[in-house]
Amino acid sequence: GGRMEVLEEKVEEEQREEDLKALEISDNLQDMETKVSMVQVCIPSGVSDFDWSSIDTSQLPSSYNANSLKEKKLLHIADHFLQQYAHLCPDRKPLFLHPVNECGLEKFVSTTVRPTLLPYAELYHWDGCASFVSDYLTMEPLESPITPPSSLYSPTTILKYQRGNCFDFSVLLCSMLIGAGYDAYCVHGYATREMCTLDETLELCPLLRKPQEVPKEGMKKSNKYRVKPPPDLQSKFELQQEAKKKAETEVAQKNKEREEEKEVEKPEHDPLHGLRVHAWVLVLSGKKDVPETFFINPFTGNSHSTMDEHFLGIESVWNHRNYWVNMQDCRNGCKDLIFDLGDTIRWEIMLSGSNKPLQLLSDAEEEKELSDKETDDTQEKEEEDMSFDMPPSWVAPIQIYPREFETRCSEGRKVILYKKAKLEKWAPYLNGNGLVKRLTIYADLDCTEVVEVREWFKNREDMLDIREVNKQTQLTTDYFSPGHLLSLKAHTYTSLEPETEYTMEFYNEARVDGLQKRIETADEMTEYFVGRDDFLHVRYMEFGKRGKKIHWAGTRTDINSRPIVQIKECFHRNPEKPADEDVAERIFLITEDMIQLTYHLKDKYITASKKDFFKAAEGDRKGNEIVMTPEMCITYQAGTSEKDEKLLHLYELLQELTAEEKQLKQQVQQSEAEVLKILKIRENEETNVKLSVSIYNTERNEKRRQQYEAMKNTTEDELWGQGEQDLDYLAPFLIQVGHREKMTKGQALRVRDDCLTDFKHRLINKANIIQACLEKAAEELQKKDQWFQQNQNRLSAEEEEDFLARRSETMFRIQILALRLNREKQMAPQKYLALEEKLRRDPRLAEHFSHA
Repeated sequence: GGRMEVLEEKVEEEQREEDLKALEISDNLQDMETKVSMVQVCIPSGVSDFDWSSIDTSQLPSSYNANSLKEKKLLHIADHFLQQYAHLCPDRKPLFLHPVNECGLEKFVSTTVRPTLLPYAELYHWDGCASFVSDYLTMEPLESPITPPSSLYSPTTILKYQRGNCFDFSVLLCSMLIGAGYDAYCVHGYATREMCTLDETLELCPLLRKPQEVPKEGMKKSNKYRVKPPPDLQSKFELQQEAKKKAETEVAQKNKEREEEKEVEKPEHDPLHGLRVHAWVLVLSGKKDVPETFFINPFTGNSHSTMDEHFLGIESVWNHRNYWVNMQDCRNGCKDLIFDLGDTIRWEIMLSGSNKPLQLLSDAEEEKELSDKETDDTQEKEEEDMSFDMPPSWVAPIQIYPREFETRCSEGRKVILYKKAKLEKWAPYLNGNGLVKRLTIYADLDCTEVVEVREWFKNREDMLDIREVNKQTQLTTDYFSPGHLLSLKAHTYTSLEPETEYTMEFYNEARVDGLQKRIETADEMTEYFVGRDDFLHVRYMEFGKRGKKIHWAGTRTDINSRPIVQIKECFHRNPEKPADEDVAERIFLITEDMIQLTYHLKDKYITASKKDFFKAAEGDRKGNEIVMTPEMCITYQAGTSEKDEKLLHLYELLQELTAEEKQLKQQVQQSEAEVLKILKIRENEETNVKLSVSIYNTERNEKRRQQYEAMKNTTEDELWGQGEQDLDYLAPFLIQVGHREKMTKGQALRVRDDCLTDFKHRLINKANIIQACLEKAAEELQKKDQWFQQNQNRLSAEEEEDFLARRSETMFRIQILALRLNREKQMAPQKYLALEEKLRRDPRLAEHFSHA
């Protein structure tokens, strides 16, 4: 008995010590919380000025201000679930179950999720939704970094004011993802300081991340007949030792550099590490062909692996249907978590659809204290819980208008700082030059020395897409979309002055000559071609220095073009010609009066046939004719001992080449002229940037807007009057009386009455046709409804959906026909009177009615 008393005393002492420790811990946390609230938090500009308490909630729907019976029952179930959870897991933090909304009313978190599919192609995919939410909303930090918020506003209010905390971001993103068909969940958990405060200064910019290259294993081709290389007489051991030393020094140097960089980059120690509350989105694999479960950080819109070290633990997850509590150990963050929400051991579900009741209070002493009646009540509640379905969302439909979707960022601009980089984003049409995104890359962590600037453009008439400026080499590269006036694809330059170094790439499919690229330096130009019929693929031109400028009277000032030293052309193999007759390369040495031809290699030959022509000097020519001598051509024919080619053939070839040389000189001048034209046009495009506007964009397209407003303001009567003005209603009836210049009064009356009677019949017929169409459509709708009632039980979901779509089309047609018929009946008397007045004033009939 004494031993038992001593043991009981020890247990009581241990219990007291544990209670004191728990109190100390809670005190420390409270102290830390007060310290944190006193520490200045890095809040984005414009956030601190906004006061949520001042928002107008008077115009919100009734569901925002009151709970339905089903919602009240759900809150009752949630409280009961929370009691059980608190009893079974006393060490865990309270669950985020039913915070208050903007009207101060408690709402269960699952009902705040409103699945929505928005009508924008970009929002059909998860990354489009994530980037929209991260761009559109401005981040607000939590009031206390270590506790979840006391309120959770509706996604509609968050969209209206374009700001919110991580929970607001997550609920909106989750609503959009579920609407787009993803198996998405909001997550209440813990993350690192950098993630919670949206500090990306130690993160690499996503635009700079290189995609992981999969190494390709090259197939080694063995050739037993190949020539063996000469033996290597160097000492392999010495080479190995040298390579080893070099590798060691390189590794040591790299490690040293890494350590130095880490010292600079290493974030300060966070006293709240592991306690900082964060909300994000979980997307499970399966639906929408998602191959692997992943997280989305709603602040950045970036996806992360579930093994990511920035996520330190999960308390619970929820979607629009249910709520799950994580029962797994989070000592290693989220690395070891298994996201099988059907596993009731790892995930405690709140509304269980199975026959398995929720876990009851398991403490034996607690059970003894409960009366039988209370136990029965609890079981009844559990049974109720099992069959209870989540009520529909209380949130109004989520809407994003096209203008808001296009503008994105609050105030149209957003700046994000990354490691050695700064990213700026703008709304389309906000900048006059069409700039929508700019990435500035720095050499240092303090972001002072600029290395490179990349700019993205939209809606430019000159089709400019991207511009890259290398600040170290001063090289600028412009990339163009297809459709540029001169088929430009890319242009690299230091300045837009002529005869400077540049590279121009073209969309060769859009050019007649198949030019793909042109490279120019101070005294050289190289052109590359694709898909030409003459098999030309490279043309190289070398220029000499200019002489003094000569100004001839009555001629152009740019007559003093650069003298051409040589033109070299390379050709692909033409399979229709023998190899030794198919020219591979020809060089026109213009200053030396020489032409060199090199032919393609014949099979199993290592030397190519050649011909060198030495053109005769001007004095050796008879008029313009060339006098051919054997010394003027040196020929080498590979693999043949036949006599030299006949002089006549060589003479004809030389004549042909001389004519082609003349054409080539003109071609070179055309290329130079085209370059000047391109540079001039590019300069004009840059000095006077024009943005294109879609004809469907009536807000920005001024011409279209004016036309639309003019049409809107014109009444239907006026439009009818304008259309009728050009018609001569009397013409068919005047034919009957023989187009006489003068009619008797009887004839005039007859013509007028016939015309009016005919018009009256036409109006009645038109109304009858519309009436018949309306009756036919109504009959069709009745038959469809009868068929649906008879076959409703046998139809699949898809067939039922298809039927409803076709029924709504018929209903729409009926409404349109009814409106047309009503309008026609209203307008008929006015149209009749208008025609009567017109006939009264007609000069052909006027004299007979003037006295009336």
